[in-house]
Amino acid sequence: MSPSFIEYGSECNFPIQNLPYGVFSTASNGKQRIGVAIGDMILDLSQIKDLFNGPILSECNDVFTEETLNSFMALGRPAWKEARATIQRLLSADEPTLRDNADLRERALVLQSDATMHLPASIGDYTDFFSSKYHATNTGTMFRGPENALQPNWKHLPVAYHGRASSVVISGTPVRRPCGQTKPDDKPPAFTFCKLMDFELEMAFFVGPGNKLGEPIPVGSAHEHIFGMVLMNDWSARDIQKWEYVPLGPFLGKNFATTLSPWIVTIDALEPFIVANNQQDPVPLPYLRHDDPFNFDINISAAIKGAGMEQPAVVSQSNFKHMYWTMKQQLAHHTVTGCNAQPGDLMGSGTLSGPTPDSYGCMLELCWKGTKEVDLGNGNIRKFLKDGDTVILSGFCQGEGYRVGFGECVGTITPAMSQ
Repeated sequence: MSPSFIEYGSECNFPIQNLPYGVFSTASNGKQRIGVAIGDMILDLSQIKDLFNGPILSECNDVFTEETLNSFMALGRPAWKEARATIQRLLSADEPTLRDNADLRERALVLQSDATMHLPASIGDYTDFFSSKYHATNTGTMFRGPENALQPNWKHLPVAYHGRASSVVISGTPVRRPCGQTKPDDKPPAFTFCKLMDFELEMAFFVGPGNKLGEPIPVGSAHEHIFGMVLMNDWSARDIQKWEYVPLGPFLGKNFATTLSPWIVTIDALEPFIVANNQQDPVPLPYLRHDDPFNFDINISAAIKGAGMEQPAVVSQSNFKHMYWTMKQQLAHHTVTGCNAQPGDLMGSGTLSGPTPDSYGCMLELCWKGTKEVDLGNGNIRKFLKDGDTVILSGFCQGEGYRVGFGECVGTITPAMSQ
């Protein structure tokens, strides 16, 4: 692939091999608009929409003047591939159209440091899965013992819950510690602020073209409906969650905030990092079977920076490849009833814990239900998160001389409102 005329280093998250999509605004132009990250710049697609003159996008390039990516997502994979090819060509070092047009470069290229990022799509629905076998086993062991760690259904279907789309926020948004009803051991229920605040190291995908009500998405073609991926922090109030989750599952312990990284890395950019699917035993039912690999080698990590700490401390280093259920299986299962997914719907992976303690993806596992301390260095220890703690998720795929990165997913906990 030809290098870009935009300069960047080998560890840059956003080389020409990546080209993730996001929505941004600037102080000089408050309109939200669609951009692509390249190096430390953003290419404003609204300024170059007429250069998308291929057979598909020449008829609908107004999608790049909208304030969210939903309409572009809805166009499907042929349009996405055409757009990617056009953007790579325009940013390549041997293409003069943008490189040699100073006026167009001035209008179309914005420093990321000058931009404010926004949610990339209007999220109609949000579902969070529970697809890391290590995470499910660890939490099950804590609460039910090792002999009953996995519930009887877990290896037969991708377990999930419906989250709250209205409280999905972009990276950098403060997260207020929630209040709710809890029940300490041997005491009656009480209304108080969350004392067991947690993060969850996750990823998520955005749905592209949806399906009609009553018409499931087959697992064999589910990848045609997956636009791209982001980092996700599914903040959790563990004490609220513990008291409320029987019999219907997560509710107030999850609905107060979910943080996303701003750049959507497309499946096309991730294809070089496909790895084998995890072996599934028992073999899933036919509607969940697919032989093509759709798992990805994505290094992910979580760090905590407490108030007064000079540097964040990495507390978890894991990998997306630990997913037991693939994204294709998740989407096929979600829609098998005829449930209609829509462009911009968000589907979370669940906590992506790995096999070793340093790869556990949440404080509940890292402190093993409060029985251990997590050392952040210089006398800073945690079991769960404190007010003022900033949680930083990051992720990347490592290529030969380049990396495809996701940027960061950041949130800082602020104190609960007075009761």
